[in-house]
Amino acid sequence: MQEHNVITFTLIAIIILLIVIIGLMVFQLMKAKKSKEDAEESFYALERKVNDLQLETLESKLNPHLFKNILNSIQSHAYQTYFALDKLANVLDYILYESKKKFVTAKEEIDFALNLIEINKIKISPLFELKIKTNINKEDKLYEQPLLAPLISIDLIENAFKHADLQSADAFISVVFEFKDNAFFMTVSNKISDKKVLKKERSGLGNMTLEHRLRIIYKNNFKLERFTENDIYIAHLKIDLLEYKTEMLASGR
Repeated sequence: MQEHNVITFTLIAIIILLIVIIGLMVFQLMKAKKSKEDAEESFYALERKVNDLQLETLESKLNPHLFKNILNSIQSHAYQTYFALDKLANVLDYILYESKKKFVTAKEEIDFALNLIEINKIKISPLFELKIKTNINKEDKLYEQPLLAPLISIDLIENAFKHADLQSADAFISVVFEFKDNAFFMTVSNKISDKKVLKKERSGLGNMTLEHRLRIIYKNNFKLERFTENDIYIAHLKIDLLEYKTEMLASGR
């Protein structure tokens, strides 16, 4: 009987020990999981800070760069300054107030881009073929939602005016804005000048900076293509705002 009690006690002790060990293992696993989650959250927070810092660095270059180009345009064409000042006022308002926001609506960015084109237009002959087209679905639910990075259209527009052939009879610049299927589209094309571009003209943000900024903000929800066909340079940008908004909501941003 006494031996049976010893065996029973031993079994109970073993069971209790196993329960304690299992409990400790579960606790350690939960603690490790919590530590992993905390580490991941810290990593994502740090990644967001790095991205924000990169964007601030990129965007801090935008305003002086844009101001300089605009003022040079107006200064070199003083006879058209009165007309340009009206457009300039709209552009400056956008730069000073709207561009400080993380996002603007597609409508606001397109209106800004059209004003910017009008300012650049004073640099070219009235006979030059400048084609501007908008194809906007205003019923699209995302058209007036702030999901577009401000000043995202600058580089493509400025590059067209900077590098286009402005002398040939068949020279042209074409800018097309579209908003459909919850996506923003922008296509810029121009005949390339045969003249070498001055080193001074190549200064500025550049195409790589635009792509870098797009990738930081939109990850894989954009497509930027640049190619040349028969002396025609074409740049096409698409930003899928619905996919971006879906991912943004899913991540709690």
